[in-house]
Amino acid sequence: MTLKDSILGFLIIFLWGINFVVIAWGLEGMPPLLMGACRFLLVALIGSLFIKPPKMPWKWLLAYALTLGFGQFAFLFSAMAFGMPAGLASLVLQSQALFTLLFAALLLKEGIKGLQLLAMLIAGIGLYLVAGGESDQASAMTTLGFILTLAAAMCWGLGNIVNRTINKRGYQANLGLVIWSAWIPPIPFLLASYYFEGGEVIQEALLNIQLTTFASLLYLALAATIIGYSLWSYLLGRYPAAQIAPLTLGVPVVGLAAAAYFLDEVISLQQGLGIALVMSGLVLNVAGGRLLGGVRSLYANKVLKKS
Repeated sequence: MTLKDSILGFLIIFLWGINFVVIAWGLEGMPPLLMGACRFLLVALIGSLFIKPPKMPWKWLLAYALTLGFGQFAFLFSAMAFGMPAGLASLVLQSQALFTLLFAALLLKEGIKGLQLLAMLIAGIGLYLVAGGESDQASAMTTLGFILTLAAAMCWGLGNIVNRTINKRGYQANLGLVIWSAWIPPIPFLLASYYFEGGEVIQEALLNIQLTTFASLLYLALAATIIGYSLWSYLLGRYPAAQIAPLTLGVPVVGLAAAAYFLDEVISLQQGLGIALVMSGLVLNVAGGRLLGGVRSLYANKVLKKS
């Protein structure tokens, strides 16, 4: 990558990593389901002024919106409202890569390689350690928060299958899809908010919205979504996906560091070990094949030189 594009790559990592701290700030003044509705409504209102709608059947926008939009963020925002620390949320959510492998095998009949199974095992052990780690800090993780975050990762994994299917059908799963599908999630978000959070809570939160909450919503809509995905689409258009995809591994690193700095979140020793295993599994899943291929190539070259 050029220096400029490398800087843009690091900017994406920062925008998406700090995103979890911003969510935590926003949830201090607004219930999670209502915040989800406001976030996607802002994305749609702002983004559709500049981005053309994608040329594809509405059923694919609906499938994309309900999985990657409503499903993922309804669970994630609720998880963080019910005791999932921002830093650990940024890490556990990356288990979407493992769920994507499972769903691809079940729904698309794609095979799972040995290295991928090993990566899933390592990351799974890491998640188990994260879930079982105890902390006396106020930022300690709850079981409900952990389960809801895993549910969010599952929805992201399903959304990746929808995304892959859209591309296979000859349509473009680009920024236009992200923006225009954002018109759909506010409807189920508002219905769920009214049912679970109540009309009085919605009215109170909207009439007395705090500046911090409004700034958080703007960040989630403009910086994390519109700018973040614009830059992501730009890099994917210039470089192979295999070169760009590993950038997401930096998101939980920034997320954990930002949560420790801004929210004083502390992790236990067991959770730290779990984090290391999850990251190792993710790296193995993304780059294991290339690393193994490189080792084999070096070995083959040495054998040829000796002969």
